Amino acid sequence: MSDIHLLQESLNVRFKSPEVLEQALVHSSYLNEYPGTVSASNERLEFLGDAILDFIVAEKLYQDFPDLAEGEMTRVRSAMVRRETLAQIAKALKLGNYLYMGRGEEAGGGRQKPANLAGALEAVIAAVFLDRGLAVVRELVLRWLAGELQELMTRKGEVDYKSRLQELIQSKYRAAPLYRTVQATGPDHDKVFTVEVQIGSRVLGRGYGKSKKVAETEAARNALEQLRNDFTG
Repeated sequence: MSDIHLLQESLNVRFKSPEVLEQALVHSSYLNEYPGTVSASNERLEFLGDAILDFIVAEKLYQDFPDLAEGEMTRVRSAMVRRETLAQIAKALKLGNYLYMGRGEEAGGGRQKPANLAGALEAVIAAVFLDRGLAVVRELVLRWLAGELQELMTRKGEVDYKSRLQELIQSKYRAAPLYRTVQATGPDHDKVFTVEVQIGSRVLGRGYGKSKKVAETEAARNALEQLRNDFTG
């Protein structure tokens, strides 16, 4: 069996019962080729880990994004825990090196297959949960998905300000806002864009950013502030 000491170091989790982690690394092909050497594959742990992962992400979205509707939370959760993301995390941990699998599966590149890696990561999540509890596995999962969460927050900001401005403009003026890039300064690798958002000839707000998208978001945010002052002033 593999030396899982290094894997525990990579996970930054010390198992009370390391055999639980070993179980999470057994691909079904190993069981088929070496019957009797292990009691079961990691498929049941994979099933449990999938549910735990969904719960942790759902809880995080519920707590940190109170304005997300149920349908939005479902779509975001699915995007965050997709196979490609899990496989990338598993590759960073070199999880494929620790898998027990049959010769045929290994010869076919099984240690790098996204399905095998994602499934093994889910099994590891279950193993951590069973051995160390929910708090430890929650910290682990959220650390792995920190980049995905940050990207979500950025995308969410982009969507919110622009969509809110569009709804407000359409309800008040029966028109759509227009975004116009009025300036781009700096070298190609470090440009700063200036964008104005307007309705007709009236400039509602201005924004700056390293990309047109960021500048548009800032312009929409600025416009919302200005319009809020107009309506409440």
